[in-house]
Amino acid sequence: MSRHPCDLRALACAGAVFGVIAFAGCGGDDEPTTSSAESSTTSTSTEEAETDDNGFPVNAYVQPDLGVVPDGIELDGREGTPPPEPSETDVKKAAEAAGCELETGLPDEGSTHLPDEDAADVDYKTDPPTSGDHYGNPSEILSGALADGAYLETPPIGRAVHALEHQRVAIQYSPDLSEEDQLALKGVFDSDPPGVLFYPNSEMGPEVAVAAWTNLLSCEGYEGDATLDAIQAFRDEFRGNPDAGPEPVPLDL
Repeated sequence: MSRHPCDLRALACAGAVFGVIAFAGCGGDDEPTTSSAESSTTSTSTEEAETDDNGFPVNAYVQPDLGVVPDGIELDGREGTPPPEPSETDVKKAAEAAGCELETGLPDEGSTHLPDEDAADVDYKTDPPTSGDHYGNPSEILSGALADGAYLETPPIGRAVHALEHQRVAIQYSPDLSEEDQLALKGVFDSDPPGVLFYPNSEMGPEVAVAAWTNLLSCEGYEGDATLDAIQAFRDEFRGNPDAGPEPVPLDL
């Protein structure tokens, strides 16, 4: 975890810039890749990817000044497939065309800070979560919210929900998706990464989902360009939206 102090309200009100935290290691290279799902998310290791000044993969677009990168989590340094120009930008129409369920204005389930980053005792009412009690630690950058960026592993849910509170959106996908489909989704993230989280989630029901605070796009299946359109429309509607997160934090530095 980061040891850097942070005052969330000072950042939200004054736009203060915080120091960069150090990334503490990635997964090893000697793990076997025996299944298609496993190999599809590990074909490009972070050691092989080009890195930035902080040692993060460039294509993970991590913003360590705007949140925490959990110790030991592997970042997604893969280069995504650039998405086509959207044929539908209205979020309701795009969701319908993709066969996805769009839920807006969901009940706010609370925002109490907890000491457990996995929020194991929290019964979130949506799948995946869109609000609720979550991890918080005032001694960490932005009180421990997950840093914007792309991850190859599912991050601690308590940190991810905290990021949603900061008006972020989280693009999530089943790790069983093919490498080609994962890279198509990653391409949407790559095209406009500020304020966006991207990671696999094997625990959720939908094959693809995008969450914002009290708002959710859930897709039972991946339908190619139609799904990409819906994701982009949802991102553009709710990222940084005052109605989608009670604690505004800058999307970029």
